[in-house]
Amino acid sequence: MKTFRIGNWQRILTAAVTTTTITFTTNPATAVLLRGAGDSFAEPLYQRYSREYEQQTGEKFKYTIVGSGGGIRLFTNKSVDFAGTSLIPTPIEQNQIEDGLLMVPTGGSALAIVYNLENATNEVKISRDKLAKIFSGQISNWQQVDPRFPSQKIQVVVCSGSCASSFILTKYLNKITGGKIPASRNPDWGFKVYNSLAEDGGIAGEVRRVNGAIGYVQRNFAVANNLSIASIENQKGSYVRPTLEETKKALAKVKFNDDFTTEDIKDPEDGYPLVSLTWLLINKKYLNPDTMKATQNLLNWILTKGQTFNEELEYTRIPEDVAQKASEAVNNELRIRPY
Repeated sequence: MKTFRIGNWQRILTAAVTTTTITFTTNPATAVLLRGAGDSFAEPLYQRYSREYEQQTGEKFKYTIVGSGGGIRLFTNKSVDFAGTSLIPTPIEQNQIEDGLLMVPTGGSALAIVYNLENATNEVKISRDKLAKIFSGQISNWQQVDPRFPSQKIQVVVCSGSCASSFILTKYLNKITGGKIPASRNPDWGFKVYNSLAEDGGIAGEVRRVNGAIGYVQRNFAVANNLSIASIENQKGSYVRPTLEETKKALAKVKFNDDFTTEDIKDPEDGYPLVSLTWLLINKKYLNPDTMKATQNLLNWILTKGQTFNEELEYTRIPEDVAQKASEAVNNELRIRPY
């Protein structure tokens, strides 16, 4: 399979269901409302796209947060026009998509480890070894993380269902433990977690409520909700936070395949280690030419003008050469399906 490398990232998806309204007009006489659903990893980005796209073009779309797995299922069942996901669909899932699949990358971001530790006076830094032990139940008190912390039980809060955030975390834990912790969308953590909740909003609310809690949410969501964020040890031994610059470093050597998927991001050498790209899934075959054109219009805008808003929201941009190739695919590979 062909690959092309990212040269410079600078050139270069809320527990409750959240809706971003973006109606789509291909010409003054024909309006097509594109409906999308998926994860919350890129939800802040799509909210911004929503506002800017409508202001610049007068066109809109609708995006509902249901999780990556839920988005893939709805897209496969033809219940939505596109899906947002930080998961690459499995071969079985891809084979179930009757009208073909094109994955269009939109940006990259980080997964924050968030916590609530009352009376802690020191910054929370978590080593690779202790992060794995927390999320496998091998350590259960904050003093085992750092003896200077209060003697407080660690209450682990996780994402329920088929969750991209769980996959990002367990994929990393799988790598740093030599395969002892399986990478999974819906992990069996191997111990009784404190709570399991759908999407970032539920996790964040529980972490905020419970003293001693620890969980994981998309970085922008953690900042917007004023959650405490831990520094995580990377492969080089540095303790880093999920900033844009550290995310760029982690994604700098990622390669895109010719279908715009990527080689697995398990343990980057530098930067913040818990990172992922996010994609929009669209069909290659259409019955309605207006729907096809509306889809092309939106994706072309995201891959060009839309990218200029990514870094304002702490998302990395898709490299210009990759964005250009993706735009060419959107324009050339979508077809009207014969009746």
